[in-house]
Amino acid sequence: MQRGKGGGFLLEAVALALLAAGVTIAVAAWQPRYSPPPAPPSSAAVAAPGGVVGVPDLAGRRMPAPRPLPFSRPVHVDIPAIGVHARVIALGQNADGSVQVPALSTPLLSGWFDQGPAPGQRGPAVLLGHVDSAWTGPAVFYRLGDLRPGESVSVTRADHSVAVFRIYSVALYPKDAFPSRRVYGHTDHPELRLITCGGPFDESARSYLDNTVVFARLTSASQA
Repeated sequence: MQRGKGGGFLLEAVALALLAAGVTIAVAAWQPRYSPPPAPPSSAAVAAPGGVVGVPDLAGRRMPAPRPLPFSRPVHVDIPAIGVHARVIALGQNADGSVQVPALSTPLLSGWFDQGPAPGQRGPAVLLGHVDSAWTGPAVFYRLGDLRPGESVSVTRADHSVAVFRIYSVALYPKDAFPSRRVYGHTDHPELRLITCGGPFDESARSYLDNTVVFARLTSASQA
């Protein structure tokens, strides 16, 4: 598989690999004043017509999609609504096929799955981050569940362009019933997925039971 070749191949093998990485993405709940991460309300989950990812604007009108950008790796992500301003590092797959995530020693970094599209390319680009850390408490994507449709995510790329995405849905999915096709399925326009753990924390497994997923669509691009 070649880097930057759309998002269709994420649908099957890579989607399963991401699910296999679910326990890895989860971090041991921090102590002593543990507070579970915020969960999105059901009103923040917007269903796309026919199950196709890629939704009209908030008023129900279909927006013309900006032209896809050429490949350039992401280097920084900004989510003003929840105070995220984080460096992005490129990560691939582990030997067992699971997707790599930032090291637990760097819980404030976000990881881009570099075998899929870069943010701004056609297809669903994927950024993953820890929800919390036993050493630092809340991590980079702790507050993903607080995001709401209409808010923005900006990704600065290595070519100094900034891809701006508008969030259209925020949802919480059980890891044992994760909708791979909806999250990772190919789109004919540039989209973004932000993924972390959420929901109840299973003390015995030392893992969260759910995933919080943010869906966003490219609305503009500019030079930094």
